[in-house]
Amino acid sequence: MTLFALLFQNLLLAVPFGGGGEGLFITWNPDIVAFSLGAFAVRWYSLFWCLGLLGVYLLMHRLYRQQKLGEEQFEPMFMYCFLGILIGARLGHCLFYEPGYYLWHPVEMFLPIRNVPGEGWTFTGYEGLASHGGTLGLMIALWFYAKRVKLNIMRVLDNVAIVTPICACAIRLGNLMNSEIIGRPTDVPWAFIFERVDMLPRHPGQLYEAICYAIFFFVGWFFYRYKPQRVGTGFFFGLCLFMIFLGRIFVEYTKENQEAFEEGMLLNMGQLLSIPFVLLGLYCMLGGKLCRALGEKK
Repeated sequence: MTLFALLFQNLLLAVPFGGGGEGLFITWNPDIVAFSLGAFAVRWYSLFWCLGLLGVYLLMHRLYRQQKLGEEQFEPMFMYCFLGILIGARLGHCLFYEPGYYLWHPVEMFLPIRNVPGEGWTFTGYEGLASHGGTLGLMIALWFYAKRVKLNIMRVLDNVAIVTPICACAIRLGNLMNSEIIGRPTDVPWAFIFERVDMLPRHPGQLYEAICYAIFFFVGWFFYRYKPQRVGTGFFFGLCLFMIFLGRIFVEYTKENQEAFEEGMLLNMGQLLSIPFVLLGLYCMLGGKLCRALGEKK
């Protein structure tokens, strides 16, 4: 069953919750497995990750053709992006959110396994990926990529920034299918009841972010269509950082804290980590000195 079919099905199954049937909420409890091939199960989260990366790959290929960049320059990019995002996101979660555990269990930081008491080593997949770490990892990976294929780093960052929101949108839809990164309890009529978590109606924070990222993609593509000459200046890179992480700061107010230490904080860890990216985005959009030095001469 497709995601859209599941969404429609759950909308139809919206049930009254709370005293007197004050509102209709969306009951959400899809199977985390999208389909199986024999004994191999493909989870929705993994599927959306792959769909997001595929979307980025196809759109980047289009940008390279439009800008008359060679295939030999394009082909290595996918592996650099994939490894940069995965390694950065994993290390970001381990070091930003659970350093006390993972610094004492470094094997579990790098491999998708966990030493479960009474069960021994168990395959778990990568339980915990942080978008801030993924962004840093991607930036570092693209620096090495640009050096290898001899492209201007700001052109590379701008092109990637134009298409990145598509992948971010897909990842948050994967989180929605997993009923993870849930929102705070609420009585808004579009609240989701995540049955695998509890029976409280909550903000669908993952869906809010996915919608924001879809909008950000179209905003970036609009600017690219009418201002293609700004590719290589850092403008699109800055625009992407500014929109995504400013949106993240606001959406975090509707989401539950991921770790206990965030309780009582004026800004949680996700919001604090977003502030430097928002400022960097503004700096690049306004054509900061470093961007002018690294960018293409127009």
